[in-house]
Amino acid sequence: MRRDTRPYFIRRLRDSFSKWQVRQFLEPQFDSVGPGLDVAYPQGVELWGANIHAGSHLHLRAAKGNMIRLATWDSGDRVGEIHIGDFVLISPGNQIIASERITIGSNTMIASGCYISDSDWHDTYDRTAEQDKHAPVTFEENVWIGSRVIVGKGVTIGKNSIIGAGAVVTRDIPANVIAAGNPAKVIKELDPDREFRLRSDMLGDSEALYHEIDKLSRYLLRHNTLFTWVRSLIKPTRRD
Repeated sequence: MRRDTRPYFIRRLRDSFSKWQVRQFLEPQFDSVGPGLDVAYPQGVELWGANIHAGSHLHLRAAKGNMIRLATWDSGDRVGEIHIGDFVLISPGNQIIASERITIGSNTMIASGCYISDSDWHDTYDRTAEQDKHAPVTFEENVWIGSRVIVGKGVTIGKNSIIGAGAVVTRDIPANVIAAGNPAKVIKELDPDREFRLRSDMLGDSEALYHEIDKLSRYLLRHNTLFTWVRSLIKPTRRD
C-alpha cells in the first residue's frame, strides 16, 4: 500500500485494540514497567523469563516477520536480569537475551535487527555448558545502536555514544564517540559540550503529544471511507 486507506474510526478502533492487548498480555509479563508503554504490533513482542524491568515510555516497535524478544536465562544458580530505563526505543527484529544482567540506560535508541547478549552460552571446549563465559552488558544514557549491531558479553557503551550499523562490539566503548566496524573501534569523537536533544524532551508531555498525533491522523484520513478501505483490501489500485 502507498498510503493508509483506513477511515479514522477504524484507525481508532485498531489503536484501542492494540492498547488492550498490551494491558492484557504484555504488561503482566514484566516484573515492573512504568507508565506510557507503547507497542506497535503487540503480537510480535515476546517476553521470556523473570527479572525483566522497564521504566516509563518504553517504545517497542515490532513488525510482521520482525519480532522483538526480551529473554532471561535461569542457569540454576542465578537468573538473568534485563533493566530498561525511561524513554527507550527498541525497533523491529531485536533480540536482547540475558544470562547475568543487561542494563539499557534512559533515552537509548536501538535500531532494527540487533542482537545483544551478556553470554557466549557455550564454553570454548565444553560445548554443553556456559561455564564462565558471561559478564554484564551496560548501555549508559542516550546511546544509539545502529541496525544489525551485535553486542557481546562484558561490554559497556558510554553515554551519548553511537554504534554504526553492522558493528560487532566486543570491548568497552567510551562516552561521546562514534564507533563502527568488526570489531567496533572509535572512528569519531562527539563534542560533549554541545547540547543533546533527548527522546524525553520530545515525549515528556506524552498526553499533549498523543492529542497532536490524533489530530494529525484525523486530518490525514479525513477523506477515507469504509467503502474505499474495503475496496483497497479486496482490489487495490495504484491510488492505494
